[in-house]
Amino acid sequence: MSTYCQDHMEKFKLYCSFHACPCCEKCCSDKHKECRDMKPLSDVVAQVKSSAWVQLLDKDLKDVKESFEEIIKYLKSRVNTCKFQKIQAFAKIQYMKNSIDELFNKLEKEIKYDLEYKHSELESEMNTLLLQLEQRANQINQLQSDFSQMTQHATELQMYVGLKEIEKTTSKAAQYIDDLKRGDNLKENNLQVIITPSVHSIVKYVKSFGDIHIHTRPSPLQVNAGREDQAQFLVPTYPGFDLIKPSMLRTLSIPDDKKCIHIGACRILPDSTYLILNNQDKKSQLWLFNNDGTFKKEVIGKLPGSSTDTCFVRNNTVAVTLGSANQIVLVDIEKKKVIKKIKISHDCYGVASDGQILVISSSEKRNNYGTIGDEQKVCCYASIGEPLWTFKHCDIRYPQGIAIDMNGFIYIASTENNSVMVVSPDGKTSKTILSESDGIKDPIAIDINRETGTMLISSRMNDDSEEKSFQKKCQELKPLSDIIRQVKSSASVQLVKENFEEIINCLNSRIEISNSQKQKAAQEIRSMRKSIDEYLNKIEKDILDDLESKQANIKSEINTLLQQLTQRANEITQ
Repeated sequence: MSTYCQDHMEKFKLYCSFHACPCCEKCCSDKHKECRDMKPLSDVVAQVKSSAWVQLLDKDLKDVKESFEEIIKYLKSRVNTCKFQKIQAFAKIQYMKNSIDELFNKLEKEIKYDLEYKHSELESEMNTLLLQLEQRANQINQLQSDFSQMTQHATELQMYVGLKEIEKTTSKAAQYIDDLKRGDNLKENNLQVIITPSVHSIVKYVKSFGDIHIHTRPSPLQVNAGREDQAQFLVPTYPGFDLIKPSMLRTLSIPDDKKCIHIGACRILPDSTYLILNNQDKKSQLWLFNNDGTFKKEVIGKLPGSSTDTCFVRNNTVAVTLGSANQIVLVDIEKKKVIKKIKISHDCYGVASDGQILVISSSEKRNNYGTIGDEQKVCCYASIGEPLWTFKHCDIRYPQGIAIDMNGFIYIASTENNSVMVVSPDGKTSKTILSESDGIKDPIAIDINRETGTMLISSRMNDDSEEKSFQKKCQELKPLSDIIRQVKSSASVQLVKENFEEIINCLNSRIEISNSQKQKAAQEIRSMRKSIDEYLNKIEKDILDDLESKQANIKSEINTLLQQLTQRANEITQ
């Protein structure tokens, strides 16, 4: 350590209290000419070796050195931990991929077995019918031969008796053909494979195998870096808000006789089935759908009044509000009947329950969260009815349905601009998460399963043209019986014979078509499985590459920091 001034090459003799540094005599007329508190350096350094400052600095050096050593040791352990976490993540991805493969192997085996079984069943039925028809056709052929012999060699009496028998037999055969036509035996049974929508959705809507998330948490290290305290001011944030973007899983299959509907409310029940409240022409029904979207049953065919909302209460019980009728009904969805009617003093629209009490909203009284469609706003109230905040936004147009997820985010069905919005728990941040480009049209009802995050939305689908085209195609199809000539109860042996031959030809053709349909269905199953395998392999590779990249980045950052810390530790040691 030099005791000379680097600027003037003279020995330090003075000490500047203002700048807290030693200086030479020339410094007083240069850098320190404005400084007033100049002291002799000898007075300042007197007994410095025995001062408490030396002891404090000695302790600080030891503390800083130990801190560097502790941090370096910790970072090296983090490198190993990161490597282990990569191995764990890889194993988790591989396990999930194997589980998916096993599931699809099982599902593919089951649907192929089902295809084989139903094809064999159809083929067996047609072969059985063919055998019966061929036997009867042979009888008619024999009758035709007997009739030819009889016209040549029989007496008049024999001819009369024979004709009676032939007429009786052919009449029975004609009646048999007519019964076939009127019954179900000649109806077309076409084999067709319908891939479950959730399987289709894997290729269509699953965009990645998962996400390699670098989760940051405070370090457990407790090191003493110095004698200065620092404070932090924590600002509340809402993690994951920007990541909210739902994707389509499935659509509910509405039965043909229930197409004309107006969904007032939809709920996801605890067993993951879907409850739909339909309110059409002042008649309300409750429908139950399976988790895969197929129709399960009609719970109530006609509710007493125009209903507006429903909610799960407990066990098998749901509550339904009847709007201006000032009434709530409790419905047992297993027994399919109304078990209780509750009369109240005002109209009732929205309803919610925690299993113990019902919370009702009306045009005068609000729920904890509620939409006011005419005023284009969403309101939040305390449990005692005190308003907490009101949210208005240009993207909200006639809000109706509302739902809350497990993180407190509020989801709103904005009907007039065909969108679904999410609002932060404090009512200050929002964004549109679904729009018309996602297939949303006139959304009214919305619900969220807080455990799984599944969202259920009522929306009109933009598929009118497809529906009309489908109906037109269906109208162009003709049953097998239409191509069979009108069979009359005739005694003509030749006519009956020709009818049998035509039916037999048609059935043989149907067997060939059934075989072709079976091959086409099997090919479609194989093609779908191949597409799923290729897609899963792709997204598996993507997430493994992402895992490798992020692990390498973390390792690089830690190694860079280790290098810096090691250099500083060496400086402190020196």
